[in-house]
Amino acid sequence: MRRLALSDEILLSIQQPARYIGGEVNMTVKDPSQMDIRFAMCFPDVYEIGMSHLGIQILYHMFNRREDTYCERVYSPWTDLDKVMREEKIPLFALESQDPVKDFDFLGITLQYEMCYTNVLQILDLSQIPLHSRDRGDSFQFPIVIGGGPCAYNPEPLAEFFDLFYIGEGETVYGQLLDAYKEAKKKKKSRREFLEMAARIPGIYVPAFYDVTYREDGTIQGFKPNNPHAPAKVTKELVVDMDSVSYIEKPLVPFQKVTQDRVVLEIQRGCIRGCRFCQAGNVYRPLREHGVEYLKRHARQLLESTGHEEISLSSLSSSDYTHLPELVDFLIEECRAKKVNISLPSLRIDAFSLDVMSKVQDVKKSSLTFAPEAGSQRLRDVINKGLTEEVILQGAMEAFQGGWNRVKLYFMLGLPTEQQEDMEGIALLSEKIAEVYYDTVPKEQRHGKVQIVASSSFFVPKPFTPFQWAKMCTKEEFLDRAYLVKNKFRAMKNFKSLKYNWHEADVTVLEGVLARGDRKISAVVEAAYRNGALFDSWSEEFDNSLWMKAFDQCGIDPDFYTVRERGLDEVFPWDFIDAGVSREFLKREWLLAQKGQASPNCRQRCSGCGARDFGGGVCYEDKD
Repeated sequence: MRRLALSDEILLSIQQPARYIGGEVNMTVKDPSQMDIRFAMCFPDVYEIGMSHLGIQILYHMFNRREDTYCERVYSPWTDLDKVMREEKIPLFALESQDPVKDFDFLGITLQYEMCYTNVLQILDLSQIPLHSRDRGDSFQFPIVIGGGPCAYNPEPLAEFFDLFYIGEGETVYGQLLDAYKEAKKKKKSRREFLEMAARIPGIYVPAFYDVTYREDGTIQGFKPNNPHAPAKVTKELVVDMDSVSYIEKPLVPFQKVTQDRVVLEIQRGCIRGCRFCQAGNVYRPLREHGVEYLKRHARQLLESTGHEEISLSSLSSSDYTHLPELVDFLIEECRAKKVNISLPSLRIDAFSLDVMSKVQDVKKSSLTFAPEAGSQRLRDVINKGLTEEVILQGAMEAFQGGWNRVKLYFMLGLPTEQQEDMEGIALLSEKIAEVYYDTVPKEQRHGKVQIVASSSFFVPKPFTPFQWAKMCTKEEFLDRAYLVKNKFRAMKNFKSLKYNWHEADVTVLEGVLARGDRKISAVVEAAYRNGALFDSWSEEFDNSLWMKAFDQCGIDPDFYTVRERGLDEVFPWDFIDAGVSREFLKREWLLAQKGQASPNCRQRCSGCGARDFGGGVCYEDKD
């Protein structure tokens, strides 16, 4: 019997105790005393969010294939258990062994979204690990704290709290890092000596080995290594041959319902589309596909080892996967007998995609999701969406004639060059889609009224996108734009068939600060955490006043990071990272955006982004 870190009394007093007990189906069990390396893999949010993340599952199984390593999991305790742990001085623990995280060799924290940053400090604090890397001494008394994930492409707002950052895809050099750690321990090297060994490994960034200088206006003057082992540029790691890396064979199966309670099959990485607002579409270039036989084999393994009732195909743009028809036909045959549903997110609006969805969905159609992103063709060209109104309406017509009557539409407000007609276009396009239903579907074939739900998020310029130079709206400007769109919806003749909602504006503004912040923002994150900020991505927990107080305490104006448009030659906090797309390409796309000119996707013509031969990889068109 495993000893649980929490008593029965505590488990019975908190919400969803299954979050903290481990023991799930397919959980890895090893003898910690026989391991050279113990790695605590953390998702800094609650269990049901973290358990739905594919990257954690991939790394968990990859690490545990090593005979010398035991990888365990840790998630953020919800506020009820957080309070108990502080009062009772219970150190944060890993689910598998229930041992304290502070006794591990590594604490790896994935950074999937900016609004988890105060939860990172909660993890360190509850683990009884000093928040600042400089306070962890020169021994191995505390774990090596390493960050990764998409937000690591601008690690500077968290630079004070991490020993290392892993830039890029985890399957490539983690083995080298773990081997270096074993060597350092064997030769009785210091913590600093190990960090120097790590800094020489491609893709590894050690913040302590770099100095930042600032100009009088607050912009960065220089960013230079202060240690001879640290490179001036840290180059992202990339898996070139997707079929050369192993996939999950036996995914962890949670005891309780999680956000994505299904098997996930990653079919490709990268994207050919070139949307100018999309960070993932840039940093994960070039497009790399899994072979269809590889996917068939792993789909069988995943279903047999879990008992899940749904399998989802994961990618940034599933429609662009070369062998999608063959894969879908295989899954339909494989899943029919097992009564397993197939989920196909990230499909484009076209006849092919709708035909695929018709094959895999029940007679009772679920809602379709389209992402026009902008309400006018002019603005869709600015953001390089590659989607015309004609294609959108044609796709809607084919969907309605195929039996769907519910459509979700996703837009953004506050995009560069946005005008009033672009905003009003959100309501106009939504109504045009509703009209397609009533104009093209005979009454006797309709499944009730059409339902169009349009949602707006607010635009945040992200690093390594052509829009990294753009300014953001203020909270008030965002809300004014949302109300303008809302009022336009109210004026639509099909208003009862239309629904409109929008994201929280103050959360978006804060996300913009954290996304483009420099090292000075570390102090703000810490101050907000000490003020009580936690679970900022949860609407019911987010308190903007705690953050505004933190900015005041640190003497930092958030507008400096948001509403200020950058000069083309400004040094960004993330410029020391080579993410595969060149600054010249991003600048060129930014200037084209301001002219309203679209660029072709990667299959139509290479735009010279720099990723074509990155790391030995090739763009998709070169395989023909």
